[in-house]
Amino acid sequence: MEKKLQSPKWTTIYGFLLPGILLYLFIVLVPLAVAVYFSFFKWSGGLNKDFIGLHNYVQLLQDRKFWFSFRNNLIITLLSIVGQLGIAFALAVVLQSRWIRFREFHRTVLFLPVVLPAVVVGFIWNLIYSQHYGILNGLLDSLHLEGWIRPWLDNPKIVIYSVTVPIIWQWIGLYLIIFLAALQNIPEEIYEAAEIDGATGLRKVFSITLPLMYNTLKVAVMLCISGNMKIFDSIYVMTGGGPGISSTVMAQYAYTTSFGQFSFGYGSAISIGMIIISLGLILLSRRLMGGRAFE
Repeated sequence: MEKKLQSPKWTTIYGFLLPGILLYLFIVLVPLAVAVYFSFFKWSGGLNKDFIGLHNYVQLLQDRKFWFSFRNNLIITLLSIVGQLGIAFALAVVLQSRWIRFREFHRTVLFLPVVLPAVVVGFIWNLIYSQHYGILNGLLDSLHLEGWIRPWLDNPKIVIYSVTVPIIWQWIGLYLIIFLAALQNIPEEIYEAAEIDGATGLRKVFSITLPLMYNTLKVAVMLCISGNMKIFDSIYVMTGGGPGISSTVMAQYAYTTSFGQFSFGYGSAISIGMIIISLGLILLSRRLMGGRAFE
């Protein structure tokens, strides 16, 4: 006689879930609650804190440096959506082509930058961008394109675009893997039927691939927004937010305010403002892409 499988008890289920819940609680929710608490105080460290209510948030709304750093985050995010997702999608379509050989090798090479620490990426691109010894300017000089040579990380007008390129380069591999997984779930029979009807090349991409991958693209856009709104490490290594504040982003501004100026209360308010803005942009992207904001 076959034994009937018994469903696990609720105590067993909660027992397996408890470690993950506790980890999430202490790593995410508790620090968030502490930041909200400190944001209502004027506090420079130590035991003495002055309760000032919403003053930090009123100051935040009038803080030009904060909104300038938000502008930089927005530029990075928009360029990354186009660069990371666009390049990753194009590479995914190419790698799924029948004529491509050594697919696993290409995937591995393209994914390698993802596993590099952001600090390492910053150092690598710092060497590439170096005005006098960098690979980029050396390459331009060897190609007799001296007019293109720039102080890539020292020019306030272009530095935000310079620091965005390494961010795009590092995370293309992540979205490539996501898109490849989505492409593999599209039945081959659909493409074969389209080819019989005369659809080839870009026609198949825009008429079949994109519509069937639309939900995956929505998730990728949200991941891209959330990732780039909290970007910090590589920019800090390359420029430290300079020249001046021309490449400062919100996370770095919160860090500098808290640990550079020892204004932990206002730094907490900046962090909460960053979370609210990021969440708003994610919900807006869901709405614009045809989904419910809180679905």
